[in-house]
Amino acid sequence: MNSRRDFIKVTALGGSALLLGVGYAQRIAPGGSGRPAVFRPNAWVRIDRNGGVTLTVGRSEMGQGVRTSLPMILADELDADWSRVTIVQASTGPDFKNLNTGGSWSVGGSWKLLRTMGAAAREMLVAAAAAKWAVDPKSLRTENGFVIDSANSRRVPFGELVEAASALEAPKNPPLKSASEFRIIGRRTARIDGPAIVSGAAKYGIDTRVAGMRFATIVRPPVVGGTVKRFDATRAKRVHGVRDVVSISSGVAVVADHTWAAMKGRAVLDVTFDDGPNGDFDSRRFIDSLIDAANRDGLVMRSEGDAASARRTASTTLEATYVYPFYAHAPVETMNCVAHATREACEIWVPTQAPQRVQQFVARKLAIPPEAVTVHVTLVGGGFGRRLAADYAVEAAELSRAIAAPVQVLWTRADDMQNGHLQHASVHALRAGLSADGNVVFWTHKKISNPIMNFADPPTPEEMKDLAAAYRDSAWGAYDIPYVIPNIEASYVRVDSPVRYGPWRSVYAPSSVFARESFIDELAHAARRDPLQFRLDLLRGPDDVKAGDLTINRPRLRRVLETVRDRAGWGRPLSAGSARGVACNAYDGETHVAYVTEVSVDPKGDFRVDRVVSVVDCGPVINPIGVEQQIEGGVIWALAQLHNEITIQRGRVDQSTYRDYPVPRINSVPSIETHIIRNEGPQPFGMGEPPVPPLVPAVLNALFTATGKRIRRLPVGQSWS
Repeated sequence: MNSRRDFIKVTALGGSALLLGVGYAQRIAPGGSGRPAVFRPNAWVRIDRNGGVTLTVGRSEMGQGVRTSLPMILADELDADWSRVTIVQASTGPDFKNLNTGGSWSVGGSWKLLRTMGAAAREMLVAAAAAKWAVDPKSLRTENGFVIDSANSRRVPFGELVEAASALEAPKNPPLKSASEFRIIGRRTARIDGPAIVSGAAKYGIDTRVAGMRFATIVRPPVVGGTVKRFDATRAKRVHGVRDVVSISSGVAVVADHTWAAMKGRAVLDVTFDDGPNGDFDSRRFIDSLIDAANRDGLVMRSEGDAASARRTASTTLEATYVYPFYAHAPVETMNCVAHATREACEIWVPTQAPQRVQQFVARKLAIPPEAVTVHVTLVGGGFGRRLAADYAVEAAELSRAIAAPVQVLWTRADDMQNGHLQHASVHALRAGLSADGNVVFWTHKKISNPIMNFADPPTPEEMKDLAAAYRDSAWGAYDIPYVIPNIEASYVRVDSPVRYGPWRSVYAPSSVFARESFIDELAHAARRDPLQFRLDLLRGPDDVKAGDLTINRPRLRRVLETVRDRAGWGRPLSAGSARGVACNAYDGETHVAYVTEVSVDPKGDFRVDRVVSVVDCGPVINPIGVEQQIEGGVIWALAQLHNEITIQRGRVDQSTYRDYPVPRINSVPSIETHIIRNEGPQPFGMGEPPVPPLVPAVLNALFTATGKRIRRLPVGQSWS
């Protein structure tokens, strides 16, 4: 299945293959007089004769700070001078077999690999210095780019040891530092590329220019499955700067000397489409069909105890249906790609999360070997999962070959909204029972949606044999409920749709956690118990809960809840019209997050989120600034779900700009406080996706406390008056 589990497996295996395949072969770039100019113990790390350290980064930078956190791991284990560390972005090639960035696994998947690389290089440098001084290597230490002999008050910079270290055999299992020895990991560190980004010097995909490049924009069928029936390029070709109008697989491309000319030509292009089989698709009718399908039996993904029997004995039974709409990714940088394709090869410059997928899909389209496609990864102006697809790169490659020139294909904002891969709508039917003393005796959660993403190759028949496992991957937050409830049933009802559907930040979890954490709040109020303490009580029991292939640690979740309770001043009185709400989640059994939100409602009924207090346990922290930024970005991303949605009529997406798909502005963003739980576990966990799912229910639970109105359908405007 195309899921986060697969991203983790592929990334981990790719890392191991790189380490074993490249190993620590001596890769020495020649310097003057045949002497080595650099020490390159593997394809990822290079130490220059002047002592500079370069890390080739194999993950895409899209705002998460990975091009700072990964070098921090390497530099700490190597004992490099942080001010001398630089980065180079990896491109596809024989040394770099997996460069995909997804599943919030860039840091966790690189943790041991980078530490091992740094430790091996450090040992080789120490061995070279020991031979130089004729001393025992154990008598030496490293610090800030030097090998130091304290007993004899001498030191040698790494750069002077390049030649000697290059001649040594690399250690197979170098010892790693203990956490107490870290001097860079865990330190607040400014981003390496921060100054270039804020000054405008950084180059994103949209900034790419190559010699002889043309510029193009594409008119695509407005309905999924539609085709171009006919087009007349006469008026478009009259626009000054337009070079050609070309039909390709995805639509009709207007090719010009610059983007403005391409867009002007597009505006007057006469094109007629055949809507195909989906011209009558309507998102509201489809969501109604999801609600109707809640009456169907679902495929059971998790079953504990006997929920049906417990329902008959419950003192109070609650039922609720939660509705979650379609959403777009809406990154600031729209989809774009520069491609130069010939008959034999293709070179691509693209802001992507999936270089190997781009390589494979372009090769397939052009009927050339994958190794004939080179993918250069640029900075990414917002990914959120959208750039795991390869569609925008494939069409650029196809167009480049058609016009026999390099070309940049740039999507407009409307293209991004209307032709992208959406977050799929879903409906959640929940039912739970309370005993006479207010304890939860049974819980059922049925998710109704389309589980099959269509941004990549469809799942194979073999992958679909275990449907329960497949649907668990489509129902994070539903089947992996962490609470201690004696009778649990989680099920899935599949309802297919033609909508382009692909990974979205936190993928499947936001909808399920929205429903689950809101319904837990309903139970707490029905039991006349404090909602935060209610959750804590439901987390008392066995430390670990098994759900599918996940293991959730309840003490970690209790700790983030207890900490957010204390940090937020839970229970402290607020002014009239204001209230607090709480929600929590253990994302994929790894990163644990809890929020307390404060909202205020004015006399007109308008509400505002004033304060968000977050507590996170993501394992060992590489850069606290990065964790804080991810929480803040996740909160703002999640807040957008309260007020926007994608709607489809006659097969066409209604929204086209930020005007009709509003995102939070500076003046509407609350105060956001982040508190990090200290955890010196064996490895760090992801922070890109985990902040998103619990935020919306925390806000809606606060709104209920403030107004007595329960919101069960997003966006809030559909339910708020």
